[in-house]
Amino acid sequence: MDEKLKIKISIADRVYPLTVEFSQEEGLRTASKKIDLMIKQFEENYAVRDKQDVLAMCALQFASQLEQKQIDKSTDNVETNERLKKINNLLADYLDK
Repeated sequence: MDEKLKIKISIADRVYPLTVEFSQEEGLRTASKKIDLMIKQFEENYAVRDKQDVLAMCALQFASQLEQKQIDKSTDNVETNERLKKINNLLADYLDK
């Protein structure tokens, strides 16, 4: 069943009506809360002129976190592949004996 859910998400004191899949609601609400929390932290810690500046800083922060996770995942994959190759070589050596 492809039921859609109409929700309202508040970000930076603006309300955005959305029509989403039921399974997306929790993630969107959590993301909205994280954005508002980050906005509050930026406003408290930095001299910002307006909400646009704060929203740009939030977007940069979230994008950089995503990029870093992808870099870390790629590094982990390389390390895992190297370990698997070593194990495979050890098994091959053992079986050849």
